[in-house]
Amino acid sequence: MAVVANRRSVMTLFSSASCPYSHRARIVLAEKGITVEVVNVDLDNLPEDLIDLNPYQTVPTLVDRELVLYDSHVIMEYLDERFPHPPLMPVDPVSRAKARLAMYRIDQDWYGLLRDIDTKGEKAAAKARKMLRDSIASSAEVFAAMPFFLSEEFSLIDCYVAPLLWRLPVYKIDLPKQSKAVWDYAERIFARDSFQQSLTDAEREMRD
Repeated sequence: MAVVANRRSVMTLFSSASCPYSHRARIVLAEKGITVEVVNVDLDNLPEDLIDLNPYQTVPTLVDRELVLYDSHVIMEYLDERFPHPPLMPVDPVSRAKARLAMYRIDQDWYGLLRDIDTKGEKAAAKARKMLRDSIASSAEVFAAMPFFLSEEFSLIDCYVAPLLWRLPVYKIDLPKQSKAVWDYAERIFARDSFQQSLTDAEREMRD
């Protein structure tokens, strides 16, 4: 593994052009202005390097000299600590713990339903689609409370939420009218230079 990693002189992110987990990492990279080689792979035909580097053969996978990371949350926190400006996590331990808990809940409650839509039969997918719609809609007050999700500043939590909101049309999820605060939030995030830079051609086509 170290031999393969050492061959790469530039930080490399193995990514999928349409994977929301890869998208999270790409947003962080763009927000930090990190020089990186993004290698968007075909998930049905993975490159030998990725197979050698990652025992789970998943994306995103980050290679930084001898270091290989292959979980989106681990990658995002590593990038925030390795490149501390601008900071994307709170400084104090209590606030950091609350941010991590929020990201965990977003993963479990919202991304878990996305996985159900992707992998289960139509009846189960329809149920998951409705649950996700209702759950996001019921969080409208949270989206309205601050400029960013649970924060006055852009953070890793926004990097979690934004790829999911960007994909709602693909999943045929229409939020109700009372969810205007969600879309106002989304438009603010989507307009950021870092978000626009993070998009692949495949992701842009999701909103065309």
